[in-house]
Amino acid sequence: MDEKQTVRVSKTLSRVLRHDPDAIGITLDAAGWVPVDELLAALARHNRRITRAQLDHVVATNNKRRFAFSEDGRSIRASQGHTVEVDLGLPPATPPPVLYHGTGSRTVGVILREGLRPMSRQDVHLSADTETAVRVGARHGRPVVLVVDAAGLAAAGQVFRVSANGVWLTDAVPPAYLSTAPGAPQL
Repeated sequence: MDEKQTVRVSKTLSRVLRHDPDAIGITLDAAGWVPVDELLAALARHNRRITRAQLDHVVATNNKRRFAFSEDGRSIRASQGHTVEVDLGLPPATPPPVLYHGTGSRTVGVILREGLRPMSRQDVHLSADTETAVRVGARHGRPVVLVVDAAGLAAAGQVFRVSANGVWLTDAVPPAYLSTAPGAPQL
């Protein structure tokens, strides 16, 4: 499977497992899981045929580890990023003192005034390193990294969870807990 095919399959999986399972007629369970056989059959019915080997390859090689198999390997789900209602069952976790959020430069002013909100997703996504935040921000234009005072926010009672692929999730980040990273444009 070449890189182009891998990306195409990954995008298809993201769409149906995170945002629009109805597009291929599948139903995610309350935790976001769907049986692999059901997923592959539904994709084939909608002219998006992929094999189990191709699916295994995408899950194993996706650099963001967007997807996970159940322990028995018979079900699959997106690790986070859902716009459809699911409960990933992630327990509360103590975050590192600082987390990061990557965004495009055009949204920094609004975020610093209003805070981070999940928008169409269920949670705000944060990363433990600036490199990941820069990559995320670059998808939205010129990247800016925001620093989140995760320790202060947790001390104030905010609940954090961490997904299977290391993305930190929380309901929102008020502006008082945000700052721009050193070297970021000052707005």
